[in-house]
Amino acid sequence: MKILVINGPNLNFLGIREKKIYGNEDYDYLIRMIKEEGEKRGIDVECFQSNHEGAIIDKIQESYFNGTDAIIINPGAYTHYSYAIHDALASVENIIKIEVHISDIQNREDFRKVSVTAPACHKQIYGHGLKGYIEAMDEAILLCK
Repeated sequence: MKILVINGPNLNFLGIREKKIYGNEDYDYLIRMIKEEGEKRGIDVECFQSNHEGAIIDKIQESYFNGTDAIIINPGAYTHYSYAIHDALASVENIIKIEVHISDIQNREDFRKVSVTAPACHKQIYGHGLKGYIEAMDEAILLCK
């Protein structure tokens, strides 16, 4: 099984930005955790981060051609307004897609409560911290069976 983990804008600043919301662990810690959990499950995991909408769209489109079974995506702020990322996710119908957010987006600012990308995904996980990525991985495994 092949999973692509996409992290959007500012996720590379984990451990630096808003520690009360996102915690003290840095981005490298997140990537190590995801890779280790993927290894335990016998899954090929690729991690990708970009602060640029077009690069995220390119990566989603690339996944259509390279045998990706599932995408776990934290679109960051693009969650709330990127119909282009929504459309890219919707276009890869044969791939399982799970949206993840570290914080509880339903208990934050009003604008964060709306996701325009979630309707193109099979599931949304939020408010479980970094472990939400592992939950998404396990959900992807179930949905791919």
